[in-house]
Amino acid sequence: MNIRVGLGYDVHPFTTSDSDRRLVLGGVQIDHPGLIGHSDADAVAHAVSDALLSPAGLGDLGTMFPSTDERYRDADSMQLLGEVVAAVHSAGWRVGNVDVVISAERPRLSGFVDAMVANIASALHSLQVGDEGVFVAVQPKRGEGVGAIGRGDGIAVRAVALLVRAEV
Repeated sequence: MNIRVGLGYDVHPFTTSDSDRRLVLGGVQIDHPGLIGHSDADAVAHAVSDALLSPAGLGDLGTMFPSTDERYRDADSMQLLGEVVAAVHSAGWRVGNVDVVISAERPRLSGFVDAMVANIASALHSLQVGDEGVFVAVQPKRGEGVGAIGRGDGIAVRAVALLVRAEV
């Protein structure tokens, strides 16, 4: 097949309010308590990475960067996304588009969407199809009080990516 679709998902609980860790989503630092995770817990970068790795036949983020490996403790997940991009490119794929949905009751994320889109698009630049760049969309959604996300216990992210076989 010359096209493949990948779905990525990531979820992390919030740290305690007295933690030094700040929230990072799509490479954007937000003045809010961060998420618990081995790396910087950037759930957006993680979901996008998995959406790229799976359809390229390269496994998942946890296989590529295991949480048991201390080299990745507090790692910048956008840098890890850059390594994912290089691996997907080496496997012969380009990105048509990426769509991200962030489920979070708090904080309000609408003011950070443009910066997240720019960061993700920048990380994907070597995987673009054509000269127009990769189309990236980020949609923040509230949990409306339903479940752990709606209670504000953490953040969940889903990402979909369209991969197109690179011309040889």
